[in-house]
Amino acid sequence: MQYKKIRLAYRAVIDQQSTWVWDRYVFEDTYKEYLMQHQLFNDKDNPKNTFRELLAENEKAEQLHYLVGIAANGYIEQLKGKLHRVPDVLGNQFLPFSSYRLDIVNTDIVDATKHKIGITFYSPPLLLVDIINNCYLVSAEPDTTTNLETMMFPMQPHLAICAVEHTI
Repeated sequence: MQYKKIRLAYRAVIDQQSTWVWDRYVFEDTYKEYLMQHQLFNDKDNPKNTFRELLAENEKAEQLHYLVGIAANGYIEQLKGKLHRVPDVLGNQFLPFSSYRLDIVNTDIVDATKHKIGITFYSPPLLLVDIINNCYLVSAEPDTTTNLETMMFPMQPHLAICAVEHTI
């Protein structure tokens, strides 16, 4: 049987409506960081209130994704490489992640309720054993093809295969 090495990605969107405590802290700290960092890119003579307006005016404002993302680093580290939003079908294992990327969907310097970010979490390489009943059957041992310990993650919104590395 042939297996494929894959990486899964899960995108969490955090905004004013987010209710998880972790999300609220990330929301507040990334907004505060945006308020500080946007000044580097905003024109004093013709200031822009929203991130999208600022980005249209100054392409260097693209750096704000990274700069604002720094405010989330400590919170991401608290997760210790396990994304608790995506449990396996038994509820015992959580999607492992090895990297992430934060992006600003939009924000507004005069209205915090418009602040919205996305964080995409990327799994380490996993061995895709099969897709069964709308679930990814994977192994965290991507270099082994015998006696596999597996996890099964249900397909769901915001979870997708983002890379197929090669066939074993």
